[in-house]
Amino acid sequence: MSTAPDKYKNVNLDHAGKGVWVLKVCRPQQLNALNISTLREMTFALEFLSKEPTLRALVLTGEGEKAFIAGADISEMATMGHSAAVAFAKAGQAVTVLLQNMRHPVIAAVNGFALGGGTEMAIACDFIFASENARFGQPEVGLGVIPGFGGTVRLSHFIGMPMAKELIFSGRHVKADEALRIGLVNRVLPLADLLPETIKFAQEMAAHSRGAVGSAKKLLNEFSEFAGLHYKLDSEAQEFGNLFESKDQREGMEAFTQKRKPAFEGAQP
Repeated sequence: MSTAPDKYKNVNLDHAGKGVWVLKVCRPQQLNALNISTLREMTFALEFLSKEPTLRALVLTGEGEKAFIAGADISEMATMGHSAAVAFAKAGQAVTVLLQNMRHPVIAAVNGFALGGGTEMAIACDFIFASENARFGQPEVGLGVIPGFGGTVRLSHFIGMPMAKELIFSGRHVKADEALRIGLVNRVLPLADLLPETIKFAQEMAAHSRGAVGSAKKLLNEFSEFAGLHYKLDSEAQEFGNLFESKDQREGMEAFTQKRKPAFEGAQP
């Protein structure tokens, strides 16, 4: 059952006019990091929008000027065991599936850090507009884990398998100009122009035939490598969970919260 927009605490929904809605993650003090309650609210919001007759295009963004979504909330993840980690991964994956399967176009307006779960939310959208200060990356290996919200499934769809492996294995950050060069983002804009220009473009798409655009999106998704999506996502969630309670996972997340470099043993979980 969908929740009314005025019930949310960690996200905000706005109708920007001409068929465009904006879904914004609003935890600026935590750099919009994703915890369980935020993922639930995003799920409720997307379910609400899927039944909203005025929706013709959606923009996903974050509150503030520093972060789109800086990643998953490490403080919440640090104490998780296997079962809780699998459930957390599946909660994040549920949001990405809703974004991907939205009948209408979805644009990520990335206004700063989009790391880990932030990159995964962005690549679940149809395409990405980024501000000049945007940063992307899948740094999970530095925490002793792997992407858990669909990064191993979707990143190669944007940038190809060799580059996806490079980013996931190295955990390095990618600045906006490199993200544009490797095909991760469609446009790079000044921060002040990002949301207005993204909404303007979304409104231009919304002016076209809703049925035609929706059918094109449906076929493009079906004809891509997303066949067997749910099996792939489940495999990712299970592998994500298997890494929890390992020495490296505990060390990686403790080091993150203590703001020091991890000392990994390198042993398999």
